[in-house]
Amino acid sequence: MTALSLENIQKRLRTSRIPPVYLMLVAILVVSLVLDQIYGRGQMIDPTILTNILVRSVALGIVAIGQTFVMIAASIDLSVAYLISVTAVMSSFLMQGDPARVPMAVAVVFGIGALVGLVNGLIITKLKVNAFIATLGTGLILKGALNASFSNFTGAVPESFQTLGYGRWGPVPISIIVLFAIAIVAGFVLYRTKFGAHLYGIGGNEVVARLSGLRTDRVVIIAHIVCSMSAVMTGLFVVSRLRSGAPWIGPDGLYDLESIAAVVVGGTALSGGVGSVAGTLAGVVIFGILDTAFNQLGVDTFLKSVLRGAIIILAVASYTIRSRREAS
Repeated sequence: MTALSLENIQKRLRTSRIPPVYLMLVAILVVSLVLDQIYGRGQMIDPTILTNILVRSVALGIVAIGQTFVMIAASIDLSVAYLISVTAVMSSFLMQGDPARVPMAVAVVFGIGALVGLVNGLIITKLKVNAFIATLGTGLILKGALNASFSNFTGAVPESFQTLGYGRWGPVPISIIVLFAIAIVAGFVLYRTKFGAHLYGIGGNEVVARLSGLRTDRVVIIAHIVCSMSAVMTGLFVVSRLRSGAPWIGPDGLYDLESIAAVVVGGTALSGGVGSVAGTLAGVVIFGILDTAFNQLGVDTFLKSVLRGAIIILAVASYTIRSRREAS
């Protein structure tokens, strides 16, 4: 293994230029604060509002971190929204409000998540099915099984489990601490381990990676398992706030498309080989700021979608132009 040695890839990652998403984040925050002071309620500058933006970004942030892993490897996962619903429903159904049942319920949903990720990875690598189609199909299977078994909110999580969604460690919400802890671990894996380096190598050029001796199939499968496990963690966080799970929680939250959009806005290339956890978190926070600013300004719901879509397009266009300039 020469062209894709761990040292060469990690050196390339450390010397890569900082993505413009951070400048975009600062610009959107400043513009939102100014517009809120002029036309809105003038409350966005309140630290409580800013903290709420981060709390509202936790669910999307966790699943987007997992989505970052598969997208760096030039794959994608559209099944995460339905897996979030499965996690929320199954965990509350198994817990039934009993704290003693929490470990068993958590173990079961993580087992389901690992199985879904494994199936996605195997279909993509062994059957050579396009990742978009494979994970979409898996998601529809989960949707069908879920809707056939449950039709409304079911079960309940105990009050102690709700600490994940509402608890605080001093002035800081526990959910924010959990999000940043996951981000730190994910960043370490991507930048400081062989697995992370191999992900970037496969996303950059899978053929070269395979010829260099990498077990590309195994790496992609593990990436999909990581993504599914992140969806499970999001599902557990969501159900801790809702206190009970329902089949529509994941799809209604648009966690599949929103996570992909946040990752792309954060600088991860759809073609793979480029991306970072920090950039993904910045993309997630951008969406949180926009949602809060739109609410403060009383922006129409349909116009919100238009503006969010325009921002995503502009972000991707800026990355494309920048990449072409660097290539030339």
